[in-house]
Amino acid sequence: MWPKSFLVLAFLAHITSSTSVIKSSDEFRSDCRALASYLNIPHGNVSSSSLVTTGTTLQFPNSDQTCNRPSQTVSVDLCRVELTIATSNRSSISMEAWLPANWTGRFLSTGNGGLGGCIQYEDIEYGASLGFATVGTNNGHDGMTGESFLDNADVVEDFAYRALHIGVVIGKKISASFYGSEHSKSYYLGCSTGGRQGMKEAQTFPDDFDGIVAGAPAMAFNNLTSWSSRFLPLTGLPGSPTFIPLDMWPIIAQDILDQCDDNDGVSDGIMESPDLCDYNPKALSCGVSENATNCLTTQQLQTIKSIYSPLLDANRDLVYPRLQPGAELLGVPQTYFTGQPFGASDWFKYAIFNDPNWDPMSLVPADYVLSSTMNRFNIETWDGDLSAFQKKGGKLLHYHGLADPVISSENSPRYHQHVLNTMGLSSAELDEFYRYFAVSGMAHCGGGPGAANIGNSARNSVSLDPQENVLMRMVEWVENDNAPETITGIALVNGTLGSGIAFKRNHCKWPARNHYRGSGDPNNADSWKCIWGREECCCWYGGILFCCGVSNEKKMQNHDFVEQLDHRPSRAAWNQS
Repeated sequence: MWPKSFLVLAFLAHITSSTSVIKSSDEFRSDCRALASYLNIPHGNVSSSSLVTTGTTLQFPNSDQTCNRPSQTVSVDLCRVELTIATSNRSSISMEAWLPANWTGRFLSTGNGGLGGCIQYEDIEYGASLGFATVGTNNGHDGMTGESFLDNADVVEDFAYRALHIGVVIGKKISASFYGSEHSKSYYLGCSTGGRQGMKEAQTFPDDFDGIVAGAPAMAFNNLTSWSSRFLPLTGLPGSPTFIPLDMWPIIAQDILDQCDDNDGVSDGIMESPDLCDYNPKALSCGVSENATNCLTTQQLQTIKSIYSPLLDANRDLVYPRLQPGAELLGVPQTYFTGQPFGASDWFKYAIFNDPNWDPMSLVPADYVLSSTMNRFNIETWDGDLSAFQKKGGKLLHYHGLADPVISSENSPRYHQHVLNTMGLSSAELDEFYRYFAVSGMAHCGGGPGAANIGNSARNSVSLDPQENVLMRMVEWVENDNAPETITGIALVNGTLGSGIAFKRNHCKWPARNHYRGSGDPNNADSWKCIWGREECCCWYGGILFCCGVSNEKKMQNHDFVEQLDHRPSRAAWNQS
């Protein structure tokens, strides 16, 4: 396997834009040092512009400890610009622009995670290493908590949309000032909250980017925080009758695989269609005595059923889809099921109730409605009309791991369908600018047992081949009009690059599903196919089963969802359909 440094150099030699600017070493050094002195940023303060050479490990001693980013190694020569920008008389953003010596003429903005106010240096470095002039912000506050939201709507507004947009506008100005020319194309890369930020940009600021890569987006934000915060009162505290001991989760996970792993044609520990899994935990019941071990009591069984059911409010209206089966051992016990408050409850504490003493155990359905109704600065990020982005010529690549333990993967196709309905487009028409890919076996933004390395971050980048790297695939789509039909993911032996490649899998463009052909090595990508047939084209959102109304594969190329079934068929009936 080629070393990463060789792959980067080969990639840059292949894709360098005709508008790129390559400065001599002396010119690059002197221009970088002078940049801070002449940059004029409205309401901004440029603290420094400094040369960073290949192999340098930058230290961030003043970084908030909750950001867990004490340092970052840099793999290319670049000019690092540090600045702050006031967004009001009581709020500001911190941002950085990393301007590589091997600039390709492209601009890239990165996003954030959770409720975080953390510059994701690893993502900025990833973009800069590939020749993008790359920026990132702290999202308007420091640290991973929501404490800064307390009694400060301006900080909430920065978090909802403003910090990233201002960072893009200012970042483009910095890039043009330094290189002496405008960028050729602009791109965005983010996951989780970063995915929501990318979607917000497409919805609200369509001129900011030519191409957006948005992963596991925290859309339906108010409802997502209701769903994730509700797990604590659902499970209760450790030792309560409703709480499921952590050592039961491996047993539950295996029970789910036993029931649903072969829905995609083969049992391999990876579910290609967890939305088709109608999990029934009755086999784990302790029975009448409820004194057995390695089993679930009646109350615990009800907890499990609630976890794998959509969350409804008091009026039985959908709040948020269920947790998809298959994420049980990919971080869920360490996040939602420990009997501890999840970080998203800070949104209620500081942004909704403005009460630092609010008890996360007190969350009730009326609070879901309150948060959704307030929808502070339209943070819901659920606008279905992307026509301005479409007319601008923008491209949107949306992906979501099907084993995501933090944000339900069943919410992503729900938004895709919402855009179809809102804009009145066929799937083929939507495909012209917006494509969604479900990545089997991927946990939250990476990791998991599947072929989850798709180049969405440096740690998930094994290849710079556009077919195997979503950022490079977006460049292909925007600049060469080469739209992706599949995204090829890579699984590594023991999860480490040095151990070699375990297998690859081609992840399908929604609503097609990956299905085993019935013969051949399941670890061979060619042993799978993207299917448009009726049975394989059904999925659940919000407790409703949507199925393709046409089974002919050719006709399905322009399919629309036309059938809704209010009752889930039994497994036997499903297999006979």
